[in-house]
Amino acid sequence: MLTLGIDDAGRGPVLGSMFLAGVLLEKDHEAFLKKQGVTDSKLLFHFKRVVLAKVIEANCEDFHIVKASANDIDFSIIHGINLNTLEAMKTAEIINKINNEKRHKEKIKVIVDCPSTNIVAWRNKLITFVKHINNLEVICEHKADFNHPSVSAASILAKVEREKEIEKIKEQYKNLGNPGSGYPGDPSTQEFLKKHGKELKDSGIFRKTWSTWKIMFPEKLPGQASLKDFK
Repeated sequence: MLTLGIDDAGRGPVLGSMFLAGVLLEKDHEAFLKKQGVTDSKLLFHFKRVVLAKVIEANCEDFHIVKASANDIDFSIIHGINLNTLEAMKTAEIINKINNEKRHKEKIKVIVDCPSTNIVAWRNKLITFVKHINNLEVICEHKADFNHPSVSAASILAKVEREKEIEKIKEQYKNLGNPGSGYPGDPSTQEFLKKHGKELKDSGIFRKTWSTWKIMFPEKLPGQASLKDFK
């Protein structure tokens, strides 16, 4: 049986995109990648993630990465699609891409690091977006990025893509200062947002439906959803 691990990176930031990756592995691949040091991306330094990302891509059956930009996230929330639902849709996009017609006769165990506190409800929602389910065993759990090599590998690919984007943003706006990691708790991000948020309002790099933005710039957007959409 093949195993498809899926994880996200950049779910919480106020700046930049969210990325999701899926990595399809055979048993031998899982054992090999574990020996190479593949684990939850949060436990690794950036340079190690970059090295391991290349090892993962060269030693897997398949992989696929999808992106939800800041604008995509804002558009979804404004139109009543909360972040959990958007992530279910993006997760299904990965599953549908990798579980193509050629693989419909193969048994695939899909393991997803669940973004919701309600695992059962989120899994049920995910299933509604999956096109072909008959050959799949879908497992959603917390801390899957630590417990399963396939999900660890996915977490690394997603994190590396997120870091690449942040570096591009830093290069693009280097004359304005350091945007930091993009996370609301990062002092550099807070300072950058405070100084240049209004100026870069339409740049597409900020999530303007985030409470961080709305508290700093209390301006209601047309058709904006309420805070309950974040739950």
